[in-house]
Amino acid sequence: MYILGFDIGGTKCAVITAQWDGANITVLQKEKCSTDFSVSPEEMIKKLIAMADSILQKKPDAIGISCGGPLNSDQGVILSPPNLPGWDRVPIVEQLQQHYGVPTKLQNDANACAVAEWKFGAGKGCRNMVFMTFGTGLGAGLILNGALYSGTNDNAGELGHIRLSDFGPVGFGKSGSFEGFCSGGGIAQLGYSMALKKLQTGVYPLYYKKGMSPKDITAKTIADAAELGDETALNVYHTCGTYLGKGLSIVIDLLNPELIVIGSIFARSKDLLWDAAKKEIEKEALLLSAKHCEVVPAALGEQIGDYAAIAVALS
Repeated sequence: MYILGFDIGGTKCAVITAQWDGANITVLQKEKCSTDFSVSPEEMIKKLIAMADSILQKKPDAIGISCGGPLNSDQGVILSPPNLPGWDRVPIVEQLQQHYGVPTKLQNDANACAVAEWKFGAGKGCRNMVFMTFGTGLGAGLILNGALYSGTNDNAGELGHIRLSDFGPVGFGKSGSFEGFCSGGGIAQLGYSMALKKLQTGVYPLYYKKGMSPKDITAKTIADAAELGDETALNVYHTCGTYLGKGLSIVIDLLNPELIVIGSIFARSKDLLWDAAKKEIEKEALLLSAKHCEVVPAALGEQIGDYAAIAVALS
């Protein structure tokens, strides 16, 4: 099968072609561009179609679209994602099918990434797997009994909304949420508040310089300081790891997966997070469930968005 994929994000978009032989996937070509909010969604999609046409070697057999939610995968409509302002009830599947005349599917990015890791990455061969994004936000895709489970209206897997504490960094509009503690933005919030605490005792953490504002602190700058042994930075990641373990314990008890695959920050900084998370899982999760669940970094790395769009076409 010759596949065309569209990966649509709030900062950039990409079109990808790939070949699927029934067992292995080969990414052939890719073009990307910035997401342009100065034009209508329909015009932006026309731009993506022109980009796709420039790399297609022949008519695709199927098309997959990975996009941030909310959306309606059955109707093929994008429903005002927060990272795509103005994209309200955009019938993207209809627009692409009219142009190409081939089967076209739409799926939210967390679900698409879950299918990608399940078909091509760390989850190959699994029947029960949870994929978790751990980047700008925290979302999840669920593979249950050998199939993607997306819920009644595509909202299954919103683990970031679970409240883990009455107080804490804000994520998903909630203080102390799973996303608040376990996301790039949440780690930055933790880092800033812990730095202020240290500053009042006359100590400057390595990732904090005089006059810094919250926007100057990121998960990466804190991780870099932690790798150099900075006590405050290490404490930030220990706290994040502890709450990651609390959240994973809920997932393990509720879904009894054989595998949890975590992307982005976890894949890059597992050594800073895992000891604290593992201790919390051992303390909180059901022993028999935890014993049969492995937690691993995503295998597809920075290319996961490309594979996600392709996986939607094959799902």
